[in-house]
Amino acid sequence: MSMILDLSRPNLSLIFEVTADKIAALRHLSCNGVDKDREKKLPYCNVAELQISGGDTFDIHFAKHTGTWGSRKLRYVSHTCLPYAHGEKLEILLSDGQIELTAHYQLYKDIAAIRSWSVVKNVSDHPVGIEYLSSFCYTGFDDGEGTPNEKLRVYIPHSGWIRENNWKEYSLSDLGFVRSSNVSGKRIAISNTGTWSCKEYLPMGAVRNTATENTILWQIESNGSWNWELADVSNTMYFKLSGPSEQENQWYKELKPNESFESVKACVTVGKDFNTALGEMTKYRRTIAKRDGADFELPVIFNDYMNCLRADPTEEKCMEQIDAAARVGAEYYVMDAGWYAEGFWWNSVGEWLPLECRFPHGIKYVFDYARSKGLTPGIWLEPESMGVQCPLAQQWEDECFFMRHGKRVADRGRYFLDFRNERVRRHLNEVVDRVVMEYGVRYIKFDYNVDGGSGTELFSDSFGDGLLMHTRALLNWFDELSERYPDLILESCSSGGLRMDYAMLSHLHLQSTSDQEDCVETAHVASASSIALLPEQAAVWAYPLKTDPPKRVAWNMVNSLLQRIHLAGETAWLTDESFSLVREAVDLYQEIRKEIPKSLPFYPLGIPQYTDGWHCLAYRYPKCIRLAVWRFDAETDTLEIPLMGIGRVRVLYPSLPICELSQTEQGVNVTLKEAFSAVILETSIETTNRKED
Repeated sequence: MSMILDLSRPNLSLIFEVTADKIAALRHLSCNGVDKDREKKLPYCNVAELQISGGDTFDIHFAKHTGTWGSRKLRYVSHTCLPYAHGEKLEILLSDGQIELTAHYQLYKDIAAIRSWSVVKNVSDHPVGIEYLSSFCYTGFDDGEGTPNEKLRVYIPHSGWIRENNWKEYSLSDLGFVRSSNVSGKRIAISNTGTWSCKEYLPMGAVRNTATENTILWQIESNGSWNWELADVSNTMYFKLSGPSEQENQWYKELKPNESFESVKACVTVGKDFNTALGEMTKYRRTIAKRDGADFELPVIFNDYMNCLRADPTEEKCMEQIDAAARVGAEYYVMDAGWYAEGFWWNSVGEWLPLECRFPHGIKYVFDYARSKGLTPGIWLEPESMGVQCPLAQQWEDECFFMRHGKRVADRGRYFLDFRNERVRRHLNEVVDRVVMEYGVRYIKFDYNVDGGSGTELFSDSFGDGLLMHTRALLNWFDELSERYPDLILESCSSGGLRMDYAMLSHLHLQSTSDQEDCVETAHVASASSIALLPEQAAVWAYPLKTDPPKRVAWNMVNSLLQRIHLAGETAWLTDESFSLVREAVDLYQEIRKEIPKSLPFYPLGIPQYTDGWHCLAYRYPKCIRLAVWRFDAETDTLEIPLMGIGRVRVLYPSLPICELSQTEQGVNVTLKEAFSAVILETSIETTNRKED
């Protein structure tokens, strides 16, 4: 007799089964009810996948991370289901007599989301080497017929420097996948190796079944290496999420007797379409995101880097920017890079001491001036790397740095600090204590502009093992800073958005979305940012230039208005008309920002594509909907946005006469007569007809 564990709730069907021969399988995951005839066609695959060195498996899996049963004959032992703060938690214990594996599933009262991870323990009397451990597994989200299935649509989030959040939709055949009658050697495998978790892809993905109207959206919560794969097994499709593995990321972990290892965490949400699943992911992220202290009010940040001082701050230059920031309504002034050196400083950083010739009266004098203008001061640091020419790099022992093949790892003139090392942490604690206690800083922008690759060999079983331990130690260090300075706002930046993950964002307050310098291109990144980030954590540059015409100044502000405004640019030298447009946007933001953490994003036109002539990012608030609408180089000047049951639509920003509105049976027509124009709209609404992506 089999045993059924049904943990379903509204909008989430979640059913586990334990077979008579003790296989524990996740049998159903969707936003719909269970189709019992369909379930009979599906194979029984374990809730977790474990691969060990020297292990063997009867099944042919062609270097995939799966087979019908996986590489260990793990069998069900027991399960527990306990309440916790946000819902309940299921733990399923599996064992083969030498390894125990506990699959963890956190469930939420009012969210169609599952947070999952695995813990393995060596209960044998000899070491066991782990090569792969899944965080989440599910087999059977298609029809189980074993035929080529174009009903499945795969969403892959491409990323890159100044090209973040570039989502693409594919069929299986688009990705070179052809279903076989049993199991093929092909898989759709997306991974990242190194300390930039988003350098090629976001640690996310999604699959939509157009026949069943079911979408599964996932994120992997890793600030280093990670993997997900999608492929076929026994006439159906599976997907698996994990942190690092040996095959992709040079990760291997040896467990001594009685030792345990915990995988990275992952989250999976479901919905009838991409927008619905995204709404559930947004609600889930709010249960884990860092939102406390001074950042709870979502203050307006002015940062003097982008299209402004460009890493060349001086006392005189900063005070001019502080005056402009205060006049425009900013609440924080952040001094970005360059305050610690003169000339080419890239490969000499690491001591983080202010350069006296830049600040004749001392750097504190500038920050005191900011406070006199009503601005809270902040500063830029890049603590995770050290220039190869830094004096400390010559003094410190190799144990402070990433090492591979007996040599320090270097990238573009930088070494990588290992945050497991006490000397490293002590030095950087002293740096932070100085900028906070002596300079009066209450905001730190933590940047990270190099990639450490596969990891470090020191005090680890593999390069990837050293990297994972380092990234976890880094997160612990952030937590220690927050405990020591609870009013300190911490920003995550990695050459913009190259570490835009929820391992980081459950420990830091907000995330830079891009280093993109062109405001038109920034709109591409900003319009899709709410798929990857909470709007209250998504810092978007708004950097108007003194040569910009008014509509381009407005475009700058539209990019950031519904998320987090990060002012920069040539604000100090704008014309009166342009300056008033910036001030108008800041005033509006301060009026609506308290509602941002209550909003749910959706995309009435589908996920924005870089080639689209129009973009539309919409947010549902408790009493209204607000939309950011951009016209790029579209040939037509009018766009119909599908929104059913709406009240009167109005232009919320800008006050420029660039937009005309007319309501239709399907929604609203937006006319922007000139290309490269953008507006914020608002409508009261009770129901919407969300276009399914």
